[in-house]
Amino acid sequence: MSVLLHLSDTHFGTERPQVIEALVALAAQQRPDGVVLSGDITQRARPAQFRSAKTFVDRLGAPVLAIPGNHDIALFDLWSRLTRPYARFAKVFGADLEPVAVSPDWLIVGVNTTRARRHSHGEVSGAQIARVASLLAAARPEQLRVVVVHQPLAVPEAGETSNLLRGHADAARAWAQAGADLVLGGHIHLPFTLSLHGLARRLWVVQAGTAVSTRTRPGVPNSVNLLRWGDTTATLEAATPGGPPPGKSCLIERWDFSEPQQAFARTEVTAVQPERATTRR
Repeated sequence: MSVLLHLSDTHFGTERPQVIEALVALAAQQRPDGVVLSGDITQRARPAQFRSAKTFVDRLGAPVLAIPGNHDIALFDLWSRLTRPYARFAKVFGADLEPVAVSPDWLIVGVNTTRARRHSHGEVSGAQIARVASLLAAARPEQLRVVVVHQPLAVPEAGETSNLLRGHADAARAWAQAGADLVLGGHIHLPFTLSLHGLARRLWVVQAGTAVSTRTRPGVPNSVNLLRWGDTTATLEAATPGGPPPGKSCLIERWDFSEPQQAFARTEVTAVQPERATTRR
């Protein structure tokens, strides 16, 4: 079984030291094979904030795929924003703003949905949609196919629609047709897993909360996701006894920071079976 740790919106510059230590401990316990960081790594795109973020992710003990969020572009330094908006991100996390990670068990495709001319709203272009679809279509059946964006592809309630990724409907249609399983995101500090219907095949939107920042929503703690891909029957039986789906599947686990325990605890598990896994078992 392969395990991915999905983090978002760390907002370094507003980080909570005790939550950082708890997340490092969770990573040491769960031993993820990879880490996905879906943007807003810093609060104000300052060099020291990027350095702190890099020190943190290096402690997680696994390769990291990171994309920028709107907070990772300098807001008040207009010259940098207009001429080299991603220079500080690139210096620490690499010049590839749309990285791809491939293993026998997964294909993960990053998409840069930020725009220097916008303050917070995200956008995905037709060229980006086509690029991702081409990569997805070439994936092998045994690979979990994951797309990573910053702004959400879908939201669970009408009050959040203003935060939707511009171009989300076209992207959902094309990526589902090409074989995507999950679209990971952040931005709104609201963790949820949402199944999208009415597409060529089932697609799940998986959002992470703010991983380590003080910028939590009322009633929503610091939160991360663990994704387990493989024969998850035993794990699902332990988490939710009674009738786990057979065969290869993905468990999407939400882990929230518990103030009394000063540790992350699993609070929700969603079992997902891509259609090809169902038909091939």
